[in-house]
Amino acid sequence: MTLKVIYFMVNGRLEHAEFRTDCSSTDVKDLLRASVEAGPHDILTMYDAEGNVVNISPSLTANDVNTCYRLEVVASDLQNRALSVPTELRNMDYRLENLETKVLEDTGKTTDLKSQVESFKRKLENVEHRSWIGLFKGQERPQRRASQGHRPVQDEQAQVRRTFRHMSSLHVNDKVREYLKTPLFDNWQWEEAEMLVLLQVMYTDLDFVTAFHIEVDVLQNFLFEVYRHYNNIPFHNFQHCFCVTQMMYGLIWLTDLRSKLERIDLFVMLTSALCHDLDHPGYNNVYQINARTDLALRYNDISPLENHHCAVAFAILAKPECNILKSLTGNQYKHIRAGMIKCILATDMARHNEILNKFKATLPVFDFKTEGHKEMLMKIMVKVSDISNEARPMAVAEPWLDCLLQEFFNQSDSEKLKGLPVTPFMDRDKVSKPSSQTGFIRFVLLPLFTELTKLFPCLEQHILEPVRKALDYYSDLEKEAQAEAGCAKP
Repeated sequence: MTLKVIYFMVNGRLEHAEFRTDCSSTDVKDLLRASVEAGPHDILTMYDAEGNVVNISPSLTANDVNTCYRLEVVASDLQNRALSVPTELRNMDYRLENLETKVLEDTGKTTDLKSQVESFKRKLENVEHRSWIGLFKGQERPQRRASQGHRPVQDEQAQVRRTFRHMSSLHVNDKVREYLKTPLFDNWQWEEAEMLVLLQVMYTDLDFVTAFHIEVDVLQNFLFEVYRHYNNIPFHNFQHCFCVTQMMYGLIWLTDLRSKLERIDLFVMLTSALCHDLDHPGYNNVYQINARTDLALRYNDISPLENHHCAVAFAILAKPECNILKSLTGNQYKHIRAGMIKCILATDMARHNEILNKFKATLPVFDFKTEGHKEMLMKIMVKVSDISNEARPMAVAEPWLDCLLQEFFNQSDSEKLKGLPVTPFMDRDKVSKPSSQTGFIRFVLLPLFTELTKLFPCLEQHILEPVRKALDYYSDLEKEAQAEAGCAKP
């Protein structure tokens, strides 16, 4: 078989590697690790002579010393601990040159705010080189640190606020704006302050700022307060909030809802997605009720979490400096408040079948001008956005499943410790990664996404087909696990 030789610079020295053209990407990466004495979990990123990121695989073009690649190595220890760097210490410029990892070792160096802004500029200019070309396929994606049950510390919040304010004046180009409208969007590439900028773009590009006379400072205060009221827990955190809002934003554009619904209803849907899990404690409604928590007592065991999320949302909006509704008429405010309450309460999975069946009943005669039909659609759109991770590329979706299982296992551990009934699908002793998804996709996601696709056939390629592929992927993993378990039996 033909041998391929590539030359590359690493740490200022010239190296070369030889590999067969029929080897795997893993073989090439292992060879490069060996040649530079990198560890098995170190992150490798390769750049071509023009500075573009290239995928490390057997398809690398052979070169010579005059057109050598550049190899960057980031040391990490993903096997033994979750890596994190406080926001105020992150060197964003260095992080952006190493796109295969999201979290780096604590560098101990304070990141200059100007450097962060400049790095964000480069990210906006070069975003098309990243997720769209599948650089992360098949690679582990480390997760952000989560301090169970606590919001971001005050210093970190202050740094996020300062960075957001400085970045918000940057121009977000058309390529990024179009990328933001697709389910392909990769949240793992963006920091919290950057996500806040992109949320501001969503409110701007849907004409909410102009139509509802929202002052930019007030919008930024509102978005920051929303960020501040999401807890640092494994799954139901600000990153999840952003993903749900971004998916809602994308669905609005993909289905051309701007021509079908009034702008105030689009505002309701986007803001409901943004606020739908505010102050989530990481333990679900079943736990709240069984543990007789303050939330369960306050809301009489009726969707305690969802009622709480709504209450927190309107407590934020009640602050004058955060009130993006202050220029609306009384009737407009009532319309938005009623709509948000309905949409957020609809995310209680205990009501899933009830809401889906009502939506299905409207489909044969669905009319966008019928109030009841429109309300059902708005609820469904928020629900779809809320549980849409499997509609994203696997490299984006699978790390989210790891986060969800971590949160589930934390709950079941607490249930066992307190002598409460253990939620079966959260028990780490009984649940596997593939088994947790096959049933959920087959009985929850596919029926829901299929019905929405009947109303919007254009969504089949964007959300339905990816979910079908995800089901095949996890079904195969489940079969392999069962086969291995069968072989292990005496």
